[in-house]
Amino acid sequence: MSEVGSRRAETNGLGSSLMAHHSSLSRWPHRLAVILAGATFPLLFIGGLVTSLGVGLAVPDWPTTFGYNMFLYPWTKMIGGIFYEHSHRLVASAVGILTIALALTFWLQENRRWLRWLGISALGLVLLQGVLGGLRVVLLQQTLAIIHACIAQAFFALTVSLVLFTADEWRDEARGEPIADGGRLRRLGTITTAFIYIQIVFGAVLRHTGERLDAHLLLAALVALHAVLLLVRITKLHGDHAMLVRPANFLGLLLLVQLLLGAASYFGKFTSLLRWSNEAIVLTTTMHLITGALMLMTSLAITLRAYRLSKVAPPLEAKILTEQYSV
Repeated sequence: MSEVGSRRAETNGLGSSLMAHHSSLSRWPHRLAVILAGATFPLLFIGGLVTSLGVGLAVPDWPTTFGYNMFLYPWTKMIGGIFYEHSHRLVASAVGILTIALALTFWLQENRRWLRWLGISALGLVLLQGVLGGLRVVLLQQTLAIIHACIAQAFFALTVSLVLFTADEWRDEARGEPIADGGRLRRLGTITTAFIYIQIVFGAVLRHTGERLDAHLLLAALVALHAVLLLVRITKLHGDHAMLVRPANFLGLLLLVQLLLGAASYFGKFTSLLRWSNEAIVLTTTMHLITGALMLMTSLAITLRAYRLSKVAPPLEAKILTEQYSV
C-alpha cells in the first residue's frame, strides 16, 4: 500500500473511531437540560401571575400548606389565590427534582469537569431559590421577594446555557476560521445581556414596590439601543452564520413585542388612559415579564455562541494528524 493510501486509511480509521465515540455518548445530559429549561419557563410565568395578582402570601405557612404536607394538600381547596400560590410551589418542587436529576446525570455521564460543576451550581441555585421563597412567606420581607424574582431569571438563563453546552454543537471544537470582528461582537453581546438583566432587576423592584420606574425606563432605552446594534452588526458582518442570525432576528422581534407590552403595562397600570380590567393588566404585565426572560435567554445564547465562534480551532484529532503526517 502506498504512503498516501496508508495515511488515508489511518485518517478514515480515526474518523470512524470519533463517530463511534460520539454515538456512545449519553444523550441524557442534553435531554434533561432541555426538560429543565422547559419546566422553568412556565414556572416564571406562574410566579409572574402570583406577583401580578398579589397572592404571594395566600398560603401563610411554609414548607407546609395550611398544615398539610405540600404534596398532599387537597385539590378541592385550591381556590382563588391559593390555587396560584400552591401551584407555584408544586411546579417549583418539580423543577427542583429535575435539577437534582440533572446534576446527578452530569456528574455520572458528562466528561467535561467544568460542566459537571456547572450542574452542581444549578442545584445550589435552585436550593437557594426555594429557601428564599419560603423565607419570603415566613419573614414577610419584600426584599426577599425581589431577590427571589431576580434569581429566578438568572436560574432560567443558566438552564438555557446548559442546553447549549450539552448540544452537539458544543461537544467538539468548531471547525474553520474565527469569525471576523469577534471581539466587538462578544463585548456587545455581553453588554446587551447585562443591560437586559439589570432591567429585569429594576423591573422586579417596580413590580414589588411600585418604585424606580425611572430606572426601569432608562434601562429599557439602553436595552433597545444595544439590541438593535447587536442585530445590525450580526446582519451586516455575520449573515452567513445561521446560529447567530436566527437568534438575532428573534431578539429583534422580542424587543418589538416587549416595547409594546411595556407601553401597555405603563398606560394600563400607572395612568387612566387605558380603562382595562384587572385581568387584562395582570396578563399584560406577566407577559412583559416573560418576554424579558426570553430576551435574556436569546441575548445570552448569542453571546455564548459569539465567544465560541471567535475562538474556532481545528479539532485536536485533526491537529495530531497534521503534525503526524507533515513532511
